[in-house]
Parts: sequence; structure tokens; C-alpha cells
Amino acid sequence: MISTVEKLRLAMISGVKEDLESVVHDSLSYGHSNGTIEGKYEFVEKIVSGKSDFVSIEFYGQTISVQKNIALVRHSLIANINDGGKPSEIKLKILLVFTKTGKDWKLLARQAVKLI
Repeated sequence: MISTVEKLRLAMISGVKEDLESVVHDSLSYGHSNGTIEGKYEFVEKIVSGKSDFVSIEFYGQTISVQKNIALVRHSLIANINDGGKPSEIKLKILLVFTKTGKDWKLLARQAVKLI
């Protein structure tokens, strides 16, 4: 599971469509800290197009719980972003839900909240 989370992190930074799609489930529900919800298509296209541009992403305090074909991953995230050409830093708490599809883990759901 650790390698799958790392694969997702690197794909979000690189913005390579195939890398993102390889780790995301077709039924993805991707919740942002501002309340916006995206599906797989919106999530992938926003990153690939550069609308959502992650320059760096660091996780800390990560915990992983696996129950059969479901994995829950919690961590805090600090990221440098360059959305719309405007650099800034975000600090979030994240919950990721992965499901095992065949032999691969796929991101099924993600919810973020702002760190206070």
C-alpha cells in the first residue's frame, strides 16, 4: 500500500495522464477541502491540464489500515502548488480510500480538510 500511495503522489506532481489513471478507480469520488467533489475524469484532466499544478507534495503522520480489499490511508499533506500561475502552499488532512481491483490498488475516494 505504501508504494501505491507514493505512486499517486508522484503522478500528481508529474501530471502524466497514464500514471494518474493507473492508480485511480473509474468510480473515484475526490473531495476537496473547499467542498468541491470531482470524479475520475475531472480529477485527472485538472492535473494533466495544469489547472491544478502540484510542484511538491509531502506527507507526514501517515497511517494505513487494510481490511481485505479496502485500505484506509490517513496523513497530513503540505504541498507547494502553482494553480493558475499563482504559487502558494496548502496544508491539509487527507483520507484516502483504496480498493483492490484484481492485483492492483485503486484510489476510490479522497477527502481533504484544511489544517487549522
